[in-house]
Amino acid sequence: MQAFAQLIQTLAQTASITAKREALVRYFEQATESDTRWVIALFTGRRPRRLVSTTILREACLEQTGYPTWLFDESYQTVGDLAETIALLLPPVEPSQTTIPAASLTDTIATLEALQLSSDEEKKAYIKSCWTTFQQDERFVLHKLLTGGFRIGVSQLLLVQALSAWTKIDAPVVAHRISGNWHPAKTTLRDLLHRNELERDPAQPYPFYLAHALDVPLEQLGDMTQWQAEWKWDGIRGQIITRAQQRFIWSRGEELLTEKFPEFEALERHWPDGTVVDGELLCLTPAPNHGFQPLPFHRLQTRIGRKTITRKQLQEAPVGFVAYDLLEWAGEDWRQKPLQERRQQLEQLLQNHPHPAVWISPTLQAADWRELTAQREQAREMGSEGLMLKHTSSRYGTGRKKGEWWKWKMDPWHIDAVLIYAQKGHGRRSNLFTDYTFAIRDGEQLVPFTKAYSGLTDAEFVDVDRFIKQHVLEKFGPVRTVKPELVFEIAFEGIARSSRHKSGVALRFPRMARWRKDKTVDQINTIEDLHALLRIAEQQPNMNTSISTDEKDHL
Repeated sequence: MQAFAQLIQTLAQTASITAKREALVRYFEQATESDTRWVIALFTGRRPRRLVSTTILREACLEQTGYPTWLFDESYQTVGDLAETIALLLPPVEPSQTTIPAASLTDTIATLEALQLSSDEEKKAYIKSCWTTFQQDERFVLHKLLTGGFRIGVSQLLLVQALSAWTKIDAPVVAHRISGNWHPAKTTLRDLLHRNELERDPAQPYPFYLAHALDVPLEQLGDMTQWQAEWKWDGIRGQIITRAQQRFIWSRGEELLTEKFPEFEALERHWPDGTVVDGELLCLTPAPNHGFQPLPFHRLQTRIGRKTITRKQLQEAPVGFVAYDLLEWAGEDWRQKPLQERRQQLEQLLQNHPHPAVWISPTLQAADWRELTAQREQAREMGSEGLMLKHTSSRYGTGRKKGEWWKWKMDPWHIDAVLIYAQKGHGRRSNLFTDYTFAIRDGEQLVPFTKAYSGLTDAEFVDVDRFIKQHVLEKFGPVRTVKPELVFEIAFEGIARSSRHKSGVALRFPRMARWRKDKTVDQINTIEDLHALLRIAEQQPNMNTSISTDEKDHL
């Protein structure tokens, strides 16, 4: 645990990608094989199940330190991270305990997994025993493992680069081998990184290739005919795999979803063995224009997380797969072939081996960028977020690379609202009020309708924090009621009806587009404006519409 805790500190204390990569390589060179496997697992989201609730961990800390509850709560509000708060509050390790050998990362996780069925008191006893020998950095890591919230500033691409430098295996190969369904306690390092392709798990997906938001003029992309343009659909990015006469469906988050979507039953009998297709899982219905019409994203949300699917849910939220790309054909990896060749074979696959729940993503034909720009204006009518631009010679890479794949989304929706509640952020923003709740007007009342915590500059967050601290009306634990004066333009990607919210709606990806210092609370939008947006959205799914207080009279 000591070496791993030191690695975590090193990674957290530097912003240099090179320094982080070198720290990872140094760790792999010195760590045991089992600890290396667990580090790879933790940094790719394969963490142990949550062992204790935050309540139990908090109680154990108060019992161990004797501190009053108010002091713990104030400390937590200031630090902003429970694991770090408890690590800071605990007394130093007694000198007599420093000579006791610390448990390894592997041994610690094995003990945590063995305690899953133990009583709360037994869990507390184990935690307190760790506190007597673990140093502060190790305690911090322990708390992250205990709560199942282990997150660190290491992207999967950075991990892959470090593993590639350590093993001398090409990065794309490493990325592929560490993907899929594996457990660090049941997989050797040789099986994970050094196996040959004949030994691979038939369920193993490929790493996803991601696009950058378009941030250059279209003219800089060159000849329009060298680009494939298609609609950008809003669903769950996934891969469908047919290997060894079996069917596997993976999400971009590497969650195996095969059993959650019975619409694709028997697909392994439709497609040839050794086929992998990249695409989007959507709720949709057949339509004459391009074969299907997407339904609002909230329909898909009703299917996410359910272990069993009823007949009614299948009827109300039918799921289909919109195919983008062909990654494997006849058992051969096609990712290094040009997009144009992959697309041609994908079209042949779906023409010769059709399945009622699978469609191909239609491409747009345009003579130049001006014509394509005009077609993009129809995105909302198509139920799309905008366009994807992919160079016809591009290979299917790993992670997010700039230059060959671009996403050209439509502008978001907007509405003006006033800040009414605030609480402190986390991490580097733990001393600032940066998590906000916003309201719109309903007659003389203010109705909360969404939260947002991103979109402002660091300087703006400091200014808003200063206003909040000077204009607090009430305190409810960590939440502050703020004098309703600050108006913000809230941007969001979609809107849906919701019985769980007082406003009657839920927003998709809300964030602060700008601070409207030119407006007062009397000029913000109303509940009627919000419901007008909802009606438009329900009439034309995913249609992009903005209502600001400058133009709402045109509704």
